[in-house]
Amino acid sequence: MTEPVSTPVENSAPSAPVEAPARADRRTPSRGRSAAPNPTAARPVREVHPVLEQLAQLHPVLFGATFLPLKRGIYQDLLALHGEAIDKAGLKVAMAIHTRSTRYLNAVASGAERHDLDGNPVEAMAPEHVFHALVEVFKRKKPRDGEDLQVKLRRRMGLAFVNSGLSREAYLQVVQVRDEATQALLDSALAEVAEQDAKAEAVQRAYTASGAETVEAFADMYGMNSHAVLRQLHRAKQLQTAREAPQDGALPSS
Repeated sequence: MTEPVSTPVENSAPSAPVEAPARADRRTPSRGRSAAPNPTAARPVREVHPVLEQLAQLHPVLFGATFLPLKRGIYQDLLALHGEAIDKAGLKVAMAIHTRSTRYLNAVASGAERHDLDGNPVEAMAPEHVFHALVEVFKRKKPRDGEDLQVKLRRRMGLAFVNSGLSREAYLQVVQVRDEATQALLDSALAEVAEQDAKAEAVQRAYTASGAETVEAFADMYGMNSHAVLRQLHRAKQLQTAREAPQDGALPSS
């Protein structure tokens, strides 16, 4: 089934129990003063769709405490497996709630593979689904003190682009951004990746010219972090392979 990522509906598998309110201060308030409101008062429990509760019991690996991206067509798979045990109309509503929840969108934004009813990975997540889930997740985030969500989103966009294995042109074509602000942020992310790629290729040329026997020896020679050098060399190899591959814009999966 297609991943809906635009409607901010928040729900998921069975909610965790609400914590009991903190014990009130036993001191009697001064005469004439009203007691201060208790900020830890119990919040109303969010109602969970009954079919979601049923799915969490039937398939806890997919709908339990941790969410996994679902294979396309999972709705039909559930009906075929459980037949009359699951209400068809209720399942449709429950799946819409589940796939629009922030917890599920986080799973999609991570780039994890899609899973079948047995919890087996069966399909790679499409780059456009990763991207749009990522954008929606950050729209719902509330920044903490001093937190710059735009910087974090830009970095995640850049990482999603690199992990997609696509060229810049191919990536822009599949994600199909229509919002100007999001497009500007993506352009900035891609520019940062291009700058990092240029550095990676410069490191690769320097490593080749150095004649060093190991990456560690090369890193010591220039006072660099060997793990960072390994990542840059790996990225430079990806870029070189892409240029030598047929003109499809794709990088090999790492």
